Amino acid sequence: MKRSKVQGQIGVLMGGISAEREISLRTGEAIIKALRGRGYDVCPIDVSYDVAGRLISEQIRVAFIALHGRFGEDGTVQGMLEIMRIPYTGSGVLASALSMDKIMSKRVFATHGIPTPASNILQATEGANEALEKLDFPFPIVVKPASEGSTLGVVIVHDKDGLVQAIEGAREYDHRLLLEEYIEGKEIPLSVLNGQPLPIIEIAPKSGFYDYHAKYTKGETEYILPSRIPSKTYEEAEQAGLEAYKALGCEGCARVDMMTGEKGEIFVLEVNSMPGMTETSLVPKAAHFAGVDFPELAERILRGGSLKTEVRGRERDGRSGSSSSKGAL
Repeated sequence: MKRSKVQGQIGVLMGGISAEREISLRTGEAIIKALRGRGYDVCPIDVSYDVAGRLISEQIRVAFIALHGRFGEDGTVQGMLEIMRIPYTGSGVLASALSMDKIMSKRVFATHGIPTPASNILQATEGANEALEKLDFPFPIVVKPASEGSTLGVVIVHDKDGLVQAIEGAREYDHRLLLEEYIEGKEIPLSVLNGQPLPIIEIAPKSGFYDYHAKYTKGETEYILPSRIPSKTYEEAEQAGLEAYKALGCEGCARVDMMTGEKGEIFVLEVNSMPGMTETSLVPKAAHFAGVDFPELAERILRGGSLKTEVRGRERDGRSGSSSSKGAL
């Protein structure tokens, strides 16, 4: 039986005000092109402080979130859409917030027994001296902003001399930092689409570090599909990735970034609840390898959109639209 399309105006929320604005615009443009090619009525919405008014004036029925970073991927826009009763793609408020905050993610991973590199937290009032006192694992270490994506502000530090500069650089993106054990091995992200795993990709950046430049510049990274890891390691990585996705409460499309250690151990680094959809992005590559082209991928994500919070009783009075948390499309 042919599937019915989502009806009404679809707003693609893109751009935004985070440090990842440029990548979000590229993601949004790709989504718009794909959905229009499938016959959908799509309205681009460059998200700013007037986004609620835009959603009302454009009579948006469904929001396709193509935002990256703060004020878009961190639960803030999701909360607004819940209040406005506009179904949206991806994870809900809490899962989005947890995924964005690397410190909280790692606490959830630890609670669920999901393997993740050792780490320490550097608070806003602490500097390099406090960092050295806290470290209980050797150099090299990875310094990360607690809440940022696209590897912005992430630095591999090989000795004490580089620590001060790394902390200063990371603090341009967040006052709270994560000091993480460096894992020497292969980077093997798992993409998850509506709860189902896509093929694991093996990443081999020419520079040796999958940073912002390597992620978004053509030819700077080799993407190996299928990955060259042993079948047993593959199964363990897939299981760990799905457990991380579920532990944070993610929905729709997400990407779980993982590493293999020197002995084949699996380490979950973080979960990206709104992965990129650019020409160099990982999710489209994995989906294509699984036989899902980009327009179909975009449509599947769209059709998985919903409200996550159910409205009950008196809370429903005076409000229009769907009050159901699921099946809103």
